[in-house]
Amino acid sequence: MKKIFIPYIIGVLVMLDSCQSRLDVSPTQTIDQNVALSASKDVEAALIGAYDGLQGANTNGDTYAGGYQYTSELLAAVTNEVRFGGTFANLQELFRKEITTINSTAEGLWMRSYLTINRTNNVLANIDKVTDAKKSAVEGGGRFIRGAVYFELVRLYAKQWGDGSNTTNLGVPLVLKPTADVTDADKVPRSTVAQVYTQAIEDLTKAEELLPATNGAYATKGAAAAILARIYLQQGNYAAARDAANRVIASNRYRLVTPFGMAFNTKLNNNGGTPAEYVFSIQVNDQDGFNGMNTFFGTTIGSIPGTAGRGDIRVQPDHIALYEAGDARGAFFIKPTANTFTYKFLDRFGHVPVIRLAEMILTRAEANFRLGTAVGATPVEDINTIRTRAGLPSVTSVTLASILKERKLELAFEGHALHDIKRTAGTVGALPFNSPKLILPIPQREMDVNTQLVQNEGY
Repeated sequence: MKKIFIPYIIGVLVMLDSCQSRLDVSPTQTIDQNVALSASKDVEAALIGAYDGLQGANTNGDTYAGGYQYTSELLAAVTNEVRFGGTFANLQELFRKEITTINSTAEGLWMRSYLTINRTNNVLANIDKVTDAKKSAVEGGGRFIRGAVYFELVRLYAKQWGDGSNTTNLGVPLVLKPTADVTDADKVPRSTVAQVYTQAIEDLTKAEELLPATNGAYATKGAAAAILARIYLQQGNYAAARDAANRVIASNRYRLVTPFGMAFNTKLNNNGGTPAEYVFSIQVNDQDGFNGMNTFFGTTIGSIPGTAGRGDIRVQPDHIALYEAGDARGAFFIKPTANTFTYKFLDRFGHVPVIRLAEMILTRAEANFRLGTAVGATPVEDINTIRTRAGLPSVTSVTLASILKERKLELAFEGHALHDIKRTAGTVGALPFNSPKLILPIPQREMDVNTQLVQNEGY
């Protein structure tokens, strides 16, 4: 028995050891970071991955391809101007201002934003591996993405700048180093609103310095300045907002396209080209990219090939009544059946405008008016530039209210509504600008795994 059993055991042990050796291999679809980012071309590829995060590619959703924008519009929606007619509970919660901590939009935006930030952190942590000829553009791109995303996070998940103490109000966690294997050390608390704004400004200021003036479909010097103009306007730092917007305008690299409708639906109107008005946009074509604005604002029009969308966000007569007679923007709606939709996002393969030159002109006009200055142009001149393109007669004077109205009508449904209400201390129906109902909750899944996080008021 021993002669048979002992050789058998030895044979089994040898076989098990052999099997263990064969099984003890590195995953073929997982590459160590030090190997994956070992050369300049690897870091450059990682930056493209970060841009994909803005687009929504490989992040299972959309950020600047629509998520940030339609979240703002639904939170700001009042039923006499806009209605949500869709069936998605997560979007119904935003429209009704009855958001739960398991809202999938709030959860998805948070997750995809931090995934994109982590991609840029990988780029910036390995920037010394990039060849000198490309180093500035790569670092600038990484800083542009990180700064812009942190700005979107802090104004969606935290109190408005100036609503109480910026140095004690909680913003979002600042994560500035790559995270590979998450440990307790990586579970950081929320930074303050002031700290997040400071980081976003630092990143975008550096990005403006480093980025080239032209950069294909990627971020440019002008795009970084434009996001800075947004940040400063949100803070009420009108001099800095004016100057940043003026740098974009004075570069003469962008121009208002005419007629007004040519600024949208790029596949239908421009055969996939990017309008000269776009300072930064998310590129979409029939092979790549995602247009979340089309998904919810768009609808299929049988007589217009290439249109699509769920038709969930519907424009009401009270909104259309805000436009003057002859205003091309007031005619930029379509009513195929019982509901009216904006014409801006009917194109399934249209680029998603993130920043248009028109926004910079309106920012400069408002900032100059508030400061009593005329840097670049007078407020009247800037407003007339916008009105002329819309087919309206010029005005001889403006007020803050008239400037803000032009801004609302020009940029309608493009993602500015909530943030403009907050920075001007307006209301959403009966809700004041600083209502907790207008701030997204920290997702419950994040609260469950990170005990250092503090939930927003009201959740």
